Amino acid sequence: MARKFLYVVAALIVLAIAALFVFRLYGAELLRAALVPREAFQGQAAVAGSAYDGPALWVARPDKPGNPALWTPPGYKAAKGRAAVFFIHPTSYIEPGGHWNAPAQTEGQTAFRTDLFVRSQASAFNEAGEIWAPRYRQASFGAFLTDKPEGQAALDLAYRDVLAAFDAFLKQVGPNRPLILAGHSQGALHLERLLRERVAGTPLARRVVAAYVVGWPVSTTADLPRLRLPACAAAAQTGCILSWASFAEPADPALIVDTYDKSTGFTGASRRGTPILCTNPLTGGAGAAAPASANLGTLVPSADLSTATVQVGAVPARCDGRGFLLIGSPPNVGNYVLPGNNYHVYDYALFWANVRADAGRRLAAWRP
Repeated sequence: MARKFLYVVAALIVLAIAALFVFRLYGAELLRAALVPREAFQGQAAVAGSAYDGPALWVARPDKPGNPALWTPPGYKAAKGRAAVFFIHPTSYIEPGGHWNAPAQTEGQTAFRTDLFVRSQASAFNEAGEIWAPRYRQASFGAFLTDKPEGQAALDLAYRDVLAAFDAFLKQVGPNRPLILAGHSQGALHLERLLRERVAGTPLARRVVAAYVVGWPVSTTADLPRLRLPACAAAAQTGCILSWASFAEPADPALIVDTYDKSTGFTGASRRGTPILCTNPLTGGAGAAAPASANLGTLVPSADLSTATVQVGAVPARCDGRGFLLIGSPPNVGNYVLPGNNYHVYDYALFWANVRADAGRRLAAWRP
């Protein structure tokens, strides 16, 4: 499921950048030729046990100079909330002809995109607590365009880094602080695995204020039972999972649905026809639709992506019958809207101020 779903995401991103008619004629072949690494997969040693003890392998952490997670738009300020926030950034390594995994210390456009994602997504949590966002040897998009074992090996390598960072994070924040866990796209994939393998059924689960598994499909029947945390059904509920995938209308999620329906869930059951977990970030639950007036603020980026302003009341939101989050007519929030009116890149930005309020509300309700 991981490789297949990110194949769809990769295809959509390339569609947004390349000529649509060319992709329609030669899409899969072009993607594989451009993005699947030609080199043999090279196993890499695990990071040293102390690698994440210092700031070098973190995009964001409390003592990191130039911490992008501390960015706020005009009218907002980062605060010193009591939570410890662990945020896993999405794929920023999309270099044609690149390696199976990015280096932990990236440069150029990959580094720029990584900082941009942390600034525009993780910053939503900087009022609730200190944000820790690790650098990791993320799998390249090319790793998801092949059924070769190298693709899964690249994912496993990336996850091992995330797990090492998470263990270092837990050690440094101490045993009692409430935890907010969040990710997007590839980051949400790794967060799901972290929830299954490191949190579910352990004392850590009692410390989770909420887990934001955003931009990744979670089956409510074939996946959620193995995560051992319920879906968030109310705005002040704690110890629960939020997830959504944003589409303007008319929405066409056919590619995602086709791939999802062919996959097997964490319970071993088929995902075919099963509902996808959809949290409405404007309400904090799954049931009611919300008008644009309920949107506390959407990030609208500047042309050079160096900053953004908050637009109140920009988009509504409602979950459709299958579990996709519909946001009405296409809003103008940037140039990276994907085919099918897929607002994947903007899953956090569309609801930035509501995510911020959501985290604060759940944190206030959390009890040890």
